Amino acid sequence: MLNEKIQTAINAQINAEMWSAYLYLSMASYCHSIGQTGMARWYEVQFKEEQDHAKILFNYVIQRNGKVLLRAINAVPTEWKSILDVFQNTLAHEQDITEMINKLYALSITENDYATQSMLKWFIDEQVEEEDNAQTIIDNLKMIKDDGVGLFMLDKELGARTYAMAASLVNSTL
Repeated sequence: MLNEKIQTAINAQINAEMWSAYLYLSMASYCHSIGQTGMARWYEVQFKEEQDHAKILFNYVIQRNGKVLLRAINAVPTEWKSILDVFQNTLAHEQDITEMINKLYALSITENDYATQSMLKWFIDEQVEEEDNAQTIIDNLKMIKDDGVGLFMLDKELGARTYAMAASLVNSTL
């Protein structure tokens, strides 16, 4: 059974993951509006992954006989200055999520909740990947600058991304 502090913190993380999904769907819309359909596709996959993250946490709370309390999702930005600005905001957001996961992990240590620590290790590894992916795209965009051919090629590359359900959800019964 989850203690109340852990349950409250995981419920807050579920909300943050759903907000992330909403943010990435907004970023996909922005990319579509400026003709970057490949980048929009990349964000649409991000949207689905963030929903998976929320569902993993949701399932965990249920499996630990806890109660999921879904809260309202705050509004997200809808406009950015440039495609570089979008990805810089993505990196900053992922860094914020990493900090939230780290605080949740620290709380699980304080509360001697070893099961939650074990579950959160997947999220810690995932955040390293999320930040690295965003930084790589930012580096590419900075290198490309205003080169239309380079931007076209990067858009095509990012558009090839496909969605894969998070492994921990594949065999889930919840």
